[in-house]
Amino acid sequence: MRCWPHTWPGCSRTSPPESVHALDLSALTRPEITVWSAWQGDDLVGVGALKELDPTRGELKTMRVDDRFLGTGAGRAMLRHIMAEARARGIRSLWLETGSEPVFAPARGLYASEGFVECAPFEGYGPDPLSTFMTREL
Repeated sequence: MRCWPHTWPGCSRTSPPESVHALDLSALTRPEITVWSAWQGDDLVGVGALKELDPTRGELKTMRVDDRFLGTGAGRAMLRHIMAEARARGIRSLWLETGSEPVFAPARGLYASEGFVECAPFEGYGPDPLSTFMTREL
């Protein structure tokens, strides 16, 4: 959830490698992961992905809006779309990992404003001072 797809190899610019949990392109093709993109004309506005952890739990992955579209509501629209799709699939809770550094404060604020609350690490994540874990019931 930390890096724009075309910059994944450079994720360590903001976080050390052990704290980077972004999926690479090959991981996004797994059958349990669905990826959405938002476009304005020919411009890619943002991307988001849902990983099905099990039939009732999903993880929000790779949520990112291009800097040119920050503050336009594109991120909230993508998040709401993913939540609606998760509900339609019978998923009852969503989970996510995002950064705890100041640069990720807007993301944490968006998630909190949509009902996500901080939680302990989940599904294979370990404690990491550079990660914030959040969840919400759908």
